[in-house]
Amino acid sequence: MNTQSNIVPKSSLDSQVIAPPAISITRLIYWSVRRELWENRSIYIAPLAAAAVFLFGFLISMVKLRYRMHAAWAFDPMQQHQLLAAPYEFAAALIMGTAFIVGIFYSLDALYGERRDRSILFWKSLPVSDITAVLSKITIPLLIVPLLSFAITLATQLVMLLLSAAVLLGSGANFMTLWTQASFFHVSLMLLYHLLTVHGLWYAPIYGWLLLVSAWAPRAPFIWAFLPPFVIVVVEKMAFNTSHFLTMLLHRMTGPEAGASMAPGSAPMDLMSAIVPGKFWSTPGLWIGLVLTAIFLAGAVRLRRYRGPI
Repeated sequence: MNTQSNIVPKSSLDSQVIAPPAISITRLIYWSVRRELWENRSIYIAPLAAAAVFLFGFLISMVKLRYRMHAAWAFDPMQQHQLLAAPYEFAAALIMGTAFIVGIFYSLDALYGERRDRSILFWKSLPVSDITAVLSKITIPLLIVPLLSFAITLATQLVMLLLSAAVLLGSGANFMTLWTQASFFHVSLMLLYHLLTVHGLWYAPIYGWLLLVSAWAPRAPFIWAFLPPFVIVVVEKMAFNTSHFLTMLLHRMTGPEAGASMAPGSAPMDLMSAIVPGKFWSTPGLWIGLVLTAIFLAGAVRLRRYRGPI
């Protein structure tokens, strides 16, 4: 018997080993985003805490709500709108402001934190590229935080509306007046649009810059993030007696609707309605900001690839 025919070369066995299935980039980003949510619970805890504090104050104000509702019927429609819709607008502003602060501090610590606690050595051992890691981190302030803040704001305003309706039903007032004056559905749609455009796309270069600093800073990323803009503002003022860079920063921070015309006494949500889609998408500052964001993210990817633990 020829035993040589039963021997399979080792190279043939190696070639028959089944390679592990490739994981799509979408799935990698999905699990990377979930990891960020697991490790950074302040992303949703901080807006929830802000909503809880506001609801506590709103419950206290319910003691006087019945008297305010009776007095409101003597006001003109504009005054009724300001009286009834103001708490809902203030709740949205509080939660949005909290979410913006969360996005800033998350971006500052996103890449610096994993170098500080040396967990970057573990994450680099996984089959996740630096591009995927950075894209998952920028997704948090650009998409996840705005959507979470919208959901929390919507739930908060709905609870406020139900509590107010309970008081109105007990006082014999017209419940539909509160519903129409508060403009619940209209404000919710405008809020979602505002969060996705301004808090997402318009603020993108801010988050991109913070991620770049987070990937590079040897210590104290907060100082390294805000010191260069401060120096540029001071040098420009001393050398040319101008403040163009400061004006550009303020315009980026306040949003594209800050220059919109507002009538005296207008509400913050009325200002959000000034963001015309065609005008917003044709704003040069939007596209310049997105190009800068891409440059900052490319730098963050390269720095993450070569920067080691602190």
